[in-house]
Amino acid sequence: MRSGFVSIIGRPNVGKSTLLNKIVNDHIAITSDKAGTTRNIIQGIYNDIDTQIVFIDTPGIHKPINKLGKVLNKQAHSLTKDIDVILFLADAYEGYGKGDKFILDSLKNSEVPVMLVLNKIDKLTNEEILKRITEYKDIFPFAEIIPISAMLEDNTEHLLEVVKKYLTDDIRYFDEETKTSSSKYFMISEFVREKLLRKTKEEVPHSITCLTTSYEDKGSIIEIVVEIIVDRDPIKKIVIGKNGDLLKEVGTEARKDIEKLLGKKVFLELYVKTIKNWRDKEKYISELGFKDFE
Repeated sequence: MRSGFVSIIGRPNVGKSTLLNKIVNDHIAITSDKAGTTRNIIQGIYNDIDTQIVFIDTPGIHKPINKLGKVLNKQAHSLTKDIDVILFLADAYEGYGKGDKFILDSLKNSEVPVMLVLNKIDKLTNEEILKRITEYKDIFPFAEIIPISAMLEDNTEHLLEVVKKYLTDDIRYFDEETKTSSSKYFMISEFVREKLLRKTKEEVPHSITCLTTSYEDKGSIIEIVVEIIVDRDPIKKIVIGKNGDLLKEVGTEARKDIEKLLGKKVFLELYVKTIKNWRDKEKYISELGFKDFE
């Protein structure tokens, strides 16, 4: 029996959450084409006959522009300690950039092995993949370099086999049926936010967060209230949509995921609230579940 903890880090929008979902074969981390989709530390648990790997999906590391950004960076950096291996996920199609340098510079003194996982290789030829590997291997002393396509699950099994070599524990931290350590309340909020991210654009997605404020199991149905918090009234109007149409669409789509999660019928109510500049207010950042790290 082998087990351990593995952190997935990288700049925003390189496919960290997609990889985690594919590994655990479930929808535990929300995804979208918007940078900065992941805002909290999400644990996904992979189990097989003789292995348990706790994968930790972190917010994308970036240069922060507000208090929330600084907290998210601290969260991500905190998950580079007390683990067995770090998976540095990079976009093979885009190649090495300032965002990669920013993260790798912070890992220079890490005692934890760092593996380079080159994602999105389905967009490249074999020759281009080899070129990317050569480009990265001279930049940082990676313990391993593994090209994958998380979306197509190409070479992800090999990635798991390599990760297993670095595991240092010999106990299961979670039972074999558990796929995530995230609470159902958190996941409900995230399903709502995911649908909003996919239906809005420009600054709107970054102005939104969601919070499950009521959960009542009535037996045959679960009644749930989720508050959608925005930082400006014009954003609130966009989220609600003409005649409330956008909000209805979000509620309908999110309810399907929530019912699959809970295994019961769900009555979902969504409310939109404006808290001006919530991303810069420590009080609200803490109340919304974003914890600061020393």
